[in-house]
Amino acid sequence: MSTQTIYSWGFILAIVVFSSAGDVLLAKAMTSIGDLDDIMAERGFPGAVKAVLTSGWFMAGISAMALAFFSLLTALSWADLSLVAPASASLTFVVSAIAAKYFLKEAVDTRRWIAIGFVCVGVLLLTR
Repeated sequence: MSTQTIYSWGFILAIVVFSSAGDVLLAKAMTSIGDLDDIMAERGFPGAVKAVLTSGWFMAGISAMALAFFSLLTALSWADLSLVAPASASLTFVVSAIAAKYFLKEAVDTRRWIAIGFVCVGVLLLTR
């Protein structure tokens, strides 16, 4: 396996991890903050902005998303878009579903697990 291939898959893995972490952290932030319409009714638009920007979960999620973006830029310097985009997007779907089930305690039904299996097979076919 070439160094370029190792770097490419390393950065694809970084995209997947940081993007999934960002999605989960932002979801956690929004559930912990509550309904923004209620906050805006009570404290106005500046109060809603303050509630979001002072959330540690939100800031962690934004930071993870930024790291995912920079990992994407780096991955694209090592590999073709036709590999990086489908692999990172599909694997992010898989990791996000797993994280939602175990971290956010969301219900992930059988259809979604079957879809995740198909995604894994598709990524496997993509890499051959």
